[in-house]
Amino acid sequence: MDKRRAKIVATLGPNSENVEMLEKMILAGINIARLNFSHGTHDIHRETADNIRNLSKKLNKPIAVMQDLQGVKIRTGILEPRQLSIGDTIILSTESKPEPGYIPVDFPELHKCLQPGKRILLDDGNLELLVEKVENKTITTTVLLGGLLKSHKGINLPGTSLDIPGFTSKDEEDLNFGLEIGVDAVAVSFVRSADDIIKVRKAASKRVGSEKVPIIIAKLERPEALDNLDEIIAVSDGVMVARGDLAVEMSPEIVPIEQKRIIEKANLQRKLVITATQMLDSMIHNPRPTRAEATDVANAIFDGTDAVMLSGETAIGEYPIETIEMMNAIICESEDNLKKWGRWHGTPSENHADDAIAISNAARELAHDLNVSAVVVFTQSGRTARLMSKAMPRVPIIGFTPYENTYQRMAFYWGVNPIKIPFAKTMEDMLQHVETAMLSSSHFQPHQQVVVICGFPVGDHRATNLALLHEIGNY
Repeated sequence: MDKRRAKIVATLGPNSENVEMLEKMILAGINIARLNFSHGTHDIHRETADNIRNLSKKLNKPIAVMQDLQGVKIRTGILEPRQLSIGDTIILSTESKPEPGYIPVDFPELHKCLQPGKRILLDDGNLELLVEKVENKTITTTVLLGGLLKSHKGINLPGTSLDIPGFTSKDEEDLNFGLEIGVDAVAVSFVRSADDIIKVRKAASKRVGSEKVPIIIAKLERPEALDNLDEIIAVSDGVMVARGDLAVEMSPEIVPIEQKRIIEKANLQRKLVITATQMLDSMIHNPRPTRAEATDVANAIFDGTDAVMLSGETAIGEYPIETIEMMNAIICESEDNLKKWGRWHGTPSENHADDAIAISNAARELAHDLNVSAVVVFTQSGRTARLMSKAMPRVPIIGFTPYENTYQRMAFYWGVNPIKIPFAKTMEDMLQHVETAMLSSSHFQPHQQVVVICGFPVGDHRATNLALLHEIGNY
């Protein structure tokens, strides 16, 4: 049983896709493997997903697979590396065959979105241009912040609203492939409104049926998403604080405040939240992080995030295992001090009409008031495990389920230790599963109490409506 309660997402890439490295990463502590569909082929992603599933069975540890859709990402086209200096005049072109010396752009409508005085940021904000003139399909600019520009670098347009669909034809093709290989979650990029999530959910439901739709996570990368935050959270299963693009689209000083606001709102709506981007970025090339990075990870835990994500650190980094071990160590130390410094403590919800929320709140209070060693959740869809997770009891949560997809998806939930069991048809079956799991674990002893929550009558696929105390070994 994991001591650590927050989960670790690791992005897979050239340095981490082979079976040997994947096994080391799982043993080091990852819970969720991110497949970035901005890179790689379907064949590579299929092989990687198969390897993850096989290792999950071999190691008897649930590992969720998260598909990250590319979304609309404007980039420079193919060009010779070019040094831009402050004051230079640079011309961008949306023509399919631009004039020699022009910077090609892969978004044909860009010239229609800009006007003089607007800023263009390149390569995650490392270079900055000021629009001077827009004529036909060319954009004449002056360099405000120089540097080396290469092919396929991202373009951001702070203060400019792009009226373009967030769910592209490539995304739909990739989504269909992800559903085919059975991903556990889909992260939707560059979400602007609730409608972007609804479109993805409808597309997935049409393909596999509403009950088999994966966890859908809204990546919050644009200012419009923050304006529509409550509505986006309401239709999503979770959100990702994608701090890289947020910092470029807005400004770096705003991002820490928005991070806290997003996490708080997601927790209040009992939804998943992942904090991402550059958490241990220096470990791409160094065996230890900076002190600021360690503090950043700790603060995300104190804010109440369910998971923290590694990107380049594990995809292309030189120290992927050391990075995961360091992330694990920082999280564990932070969680030891969560009672004192944490901002989210599982505040009871005001939604008293939902029995599952009421039962999870009651189980939390029982766990805190009595000498209880764990909260045991029997769940079919995983929803009750998620709600129990959001109540944040100070004891471990054990999530029992007979379904493989639920078993894997519970890897996302803070504090939940998933266990796959045969379907329980009676209360006696349930308690026997509890006895077997608890007595075979070194973490529990006979005569300790656990809180069991489930739907009753057992076996009738009822919503969660029962919480009971059970003494281990007294059955």
